[in-house]
Amino acid sequence: MRVLVTGAAGQLGQALVGRLPEGIELVASSRNGGNGLVALDLADAAACRQLVEEQRPDWVLNAGAYTAVDKAEAEPELAHAVNGGAPRAFAEAIQAHGGRMLQLSTDFVFNGQQGSPYRVDQSRDPLGVYGASKASGEEAVEELFGASGQGVVLRTSWVMGPMGKNFALTMLRLHREREQLGVVVDQVGCPSSTLNLATACWTVITSSRDEVELPPVLHWCDGGAASWYDVSVAVGELAMDLGLLERAATVNPISTSDYPTPATRPGYSLLDCQASRQVLQLKAQPWRAALKDVLQAIPTNP
Repeated sequence: MRVLVTGAAGQLGQALVGRLPEGIELVASSRNGGNGLVALDLADAAACRQLVEEQRPDWVLNAGAYTAVDKAEAEPELAHAVNGGAPRAFAEAIQAHGGRMLQLSTDFVFNGQQGSPYRVDQSRDPLGVYGASKASGEEAVEELFGASGQGVVLRTSWVMGPMGKNFALTMLRLHREREQLGVVVDQVGCPSSTLNLATACWTVITSSRDEVELPPVLHWCDGGAASWYDVSVAVGELAMDLGLLERAATVNPISTSDYPTPATRPGYSLLDCQASRQVLQLKAQPWRAALKDVLQAIPTNP
């Protein structure tokens, strides 16, 4: 089975490459290429279509994205080109040449106002440009593939891994640099370890070899719920246990209004993953245990 993975140099992409299952012929791409990666600018729809035509993958695993939530407010055209235009281009090429597609998406497609976990079948209502651009990618997959089973959207949240840029690594650095931290306590969701998320992605793809019928939308994150404050405290405690910190900073809870950002973020964006876990036959690892695994996997010289 031949799989084209986009965003292979990113934090999830590196985890996908590192957890490659047997029997998968990988075509890994990134914006800049190099180190065995095919260069692919996701903002270039024609290039996306051309790469599918050239490689003829059985699956496109679109893990690449424009993820700068606040910057997207000032760069809406680029965000929509990458997060909406690329999925549409991949889907069009797959329609022409065959194959299937796994599109990674986000909890930011919801407004976070309902106060209970979001099911896979609930309506999208993004608050900002980033969420809207990811929603447009979902819409392209749904529009072009319909009920054919060729397209699967997998939504996730708060992605954190041992490499790349993410909240856990930022907090680890700040614990080292500061004595006091102020972290938002009134935004609730759940972290998603890149290690577990990669396993979920590959399970979606390999299950197709067993002719498992996949729903059009799946949700995946680690087990439980947390605020950003909770995660920051846990990073300090776990890093001390692992010998990554000599001392942890004091973390003070603050409200969203105390930390204004260009983009409005959902206040409660927990994803209901129960049905998806049953389909994939994967158990959820509690988020704190998953976070510990992430911190343990940090390279010695990151």
